[in-house]
Amino acid sequence: MGFNFAVERLAEQDTMSKTIGIGLIGSGYMGKAHAVALQAVGAVFNTALRPRCEMIATSTQAGAERAAKTLGFARATGDWRELIADPAVEAVVIATPQSTHREMAEAAFAAGKPVFCEKPLAVTTDDAQAMTDMAVKSGLPNMIGFNYVRTPATQFARQLVANGEIGELHYIRAEHSEDFLANASEPANWRTRGRANGTLGDLAPHIVNAALALGGDIVELIGDHQTTCAERIGENGPEPVSNDDQAQMMCRFANGAMGYLFFSRVAHGRKMGYAYELHGSTGSIRFDQEDQNALYLYKAEGPESTRGFRKILTGPEHPDYVNFCLGAGHGTGYQDQIIIEQRDFLRAIETGEAVYPDFAEGLRIQRLIDAVHHSCEQRAWVKTV
Repeated sequence: MGFNFAVERLAEQDTMSKTIGIGLIGSGYMGKAHAVALQAVGAVFNTALRPRCEMIATSTQAGAERAAKTLGFARATGDWRELIADPAVEAVVIATPQSTHREMAEAAFAAGKPVFCEKPLAVTTDDAQAMTDMAVKSGLPNMIGFNYVRTPATQFARQLVANGEIGELHYIRAEHSEDFLANASEPANWRTRGRANGTLGDLAPHIVNAALALGGDIVELIGDHQTTCAERIGENGPEPVSNDDQAQMMCRFANGAMGYLFFSRVAHGRKMGYAYELHGSTGSIRFDQEDQNALYLYKAEGPESTRGFRKILTGPEHPDYVNFCLGAGHGTGYQDQIIIEQRDFLRAIETGEAVYPDFAEGLRIQRLIDAVHHSCEQRAWVKTV
């Protein structure tokens, strides 16, 4: 697809649109990202269904009013129940801690409103199962926020694998590593308290999602985890860290491929170390989120002397890129991933068709994380299907 074709494709998109009132619960890191995405998605993708930022809810009325003014919402409330009950709110985006997700999502489904929920889906697998069951029973559109799998490069990698460009998949090595708690002097916070907030509950779901998207079902695994900093300074002095700083798993995929996944929040120097390497019978693929606009492809073709990994810069010919920029190599960023998510959520509402990843995918990943914990306890391989 050349430059002129890209321009023509943008021009041909449907210009007729209608609005839908969105209620956003939460105004923190992800709340702001979704608010910005809701403001931008109509212009970026010329969506037939345009979000109307109707109401935002935070933990206090004053905080909600500040957030509404900053993030462009018409109204504010300190009670998320009021947001869900409001007739002008027609769909709900949940960007709060996972301990709140079940109650909010179930209330929204009961009110007949589609739900977008940030990951992880819930604190426990039982809660994730209940949320998924209600989502299915309601028949309403639902999504979970695994944004990294939506970069143009990773979408393209999925296409390459599906089209057999690297042959039969033999091995996946992947990691999600960061360093926000690498320094032992970092104080205790919510991330260091409770099993669900450890690296297995926080970072691991993202790269497990990538492994499933690229390699298919994981049928068995063996896991291990570790707390490298056993104690941190809290508000009242030293307190124990009650969850994992890093973890790993070896696994087998349903197609026979082997896998190794690593997760860490204490990896010095890694800021967004969401990376994977895929080896197939006729080639390989490499990707690193810290260089999210490049994909490396190796094809076992031609003379050995001319073979090597080829750097592919994302551009208008790759999934979803053209709506952000018409120039190859100029790149997309983190916020753009969230805009793509909101485009897909709006499309699901508009068409009534399921969109990936939905609550069922969130449950699937939660079960795999539970399997890692179980394997660690048993010190043994466990079946996951």
